[in-house]
Amino acid sequence: MKTKILLLAIIAIITISCKSVSKSNFDTSITEKYWKLKTLYGKEIMMNKNQKREIFITLKTKDQRITGFAGCNTINGEYILGDDNIIAFKKMISTQIFCSNSDESEFLKALNSVDNYTIKGDVLSLSAGKNAPLAVFEAVYMN
Repeated sequence: MKTKILLLAIIAIITISCKSVSKSNFDTSITEKYWKLKTLYGKEIMMNKNQKREIFITLKTKDQRITGFAGCNTINGEYILGDDNIIAFKKMISTQIFCSNSDESEFLKALNSVDNYTIKGDVLSLSAGKNAPLAVFEAVYMN
């Protein structure tokens, strides 16, 4: 009898532990990847002559941090992932370098507006409501 109670207690502990792990809001298909911006408000993004590198984001699982480059300035902040592909970016900051001919302000506006995402293979789309994607990214893998 004591063995059965002990066994049931162990099963209960394992079940509770597994549920708490599965409820973490880290979607491994979206985190820890280099996401290169492909389109912004439906417009294809090309690098400008004076742009040092491509526009990208990375969602770090540690502390739920977003890092990236917005076209002229480095960006950092926090993100929140929720059930049903909910996403929000908070406390966004950037360096303050002035650049002309940059999509940076539109990119930051899009990040502040999104509330959901979809992911299909290596393509991440960020949207607001059920509207067309504000920003579409492609995963880039480093060798």
